[in-house]
Amino acid sequence: MITYLECNKGFSEIENWTAGCWVNVEEPQPEDLDFLKENFGLPGDFLSDISDIDERPRVERNNGWICTILRIPVRSREDSIPYTTIPIGVMVNGDYIITVCNYANHLITDFIDHTQRRNAEIGNAPDFILRLLNSSAYWYLEFLKDLRKMVADAEHELQQSIRNEDLLQLMNLQKSFVIFSTSISGNNILLERINRLYSEDYDAELYEDVRIELRQAELTVAIATQMLDRTLDTYASVISNNVNAIMKRLTSISLILMVPTLIASFYGMNVDVGISMENHWAFGCIAGVGFALSLISLLWMRKVKWL
Repeated sequence: MITYLECNKGFSEIENWTAGCWVNVEEPQPEDLDFLKENFGLPGDFLSDISDIDERPRVERNNGWICTILRIPVRSREDSIPYTTIPIGVMVNGDYIITVCNYANHLITDFIDHTQRRNAEIGNAPDFILRLLNSSAYWYLEFLKDLRKMVADAEHELQQSIRNEDLLQLMNLQKSFVIFSTSISGNNILLERINRLYSEDYDAELYEDVRIELRQAELTVAIATQMLDRTLDTYASVISNNVNAIMKRLTSISLILMVPTLIASFYGMNVDVGISMENHWAFGCIAGVGFALSLISLLWMRKVKWL
């Protein structure tokens, strides 16, 4: 879908393209891509790069066009991973400012609403890109809050009972943290590239705000990732310790039961063991000795804290 937006105290939609307006393309169909190439002369290589879900943040030039690709956070379509990131391209050439994103996202809608609430005036392409980066940093921080709450809920469930489902959920949350960390690092590198490319054109104060927001998002995801890694290591140690305790307990019980079993085996052999078959106390004596030895074994194992 292609929409045209003009900045007049915030972006508002217009019917046709005018010089300096923003052309926003979301989830484009093949005919939309053909329209961009035919009417705006947009290089096809840029569109192919943006369609790659794993495309890294970078800046590229081609035939007078400058393509800036950044990664923004979105809710994942996969059930296993709650959040992921996708590429969005900002292509600039003179009066043309075109954004293309092949995937559904809420960032653009929120970005437009934010400019309207703030009556923002965006005078050039570098400031436009910086504001998009700033909006992406905001959504990274918002989604990180949700991820940290999910981690806390999973940890609470694990404290009640260690289940495979909760451990797998923590592992999937860890994937989202790793994806966020990689994408934010790429956006930080992109920000430095923008600084060198548009050093005299952008708003210096805005640039500093974006740098701080991205740095905060990077530190937040780094801390959360470290805490989650340590949590998983702790639960792995707890599971290993529980297995060792169970094996030790079973081994101790086997040793206790082995004593009467050994005595019964001796007296069950078809040889003379010195006790007459006519002795009415024979069974009681043998069973009593076996029970006494088992009790002694039990008391000793409790003393050395094996049970």
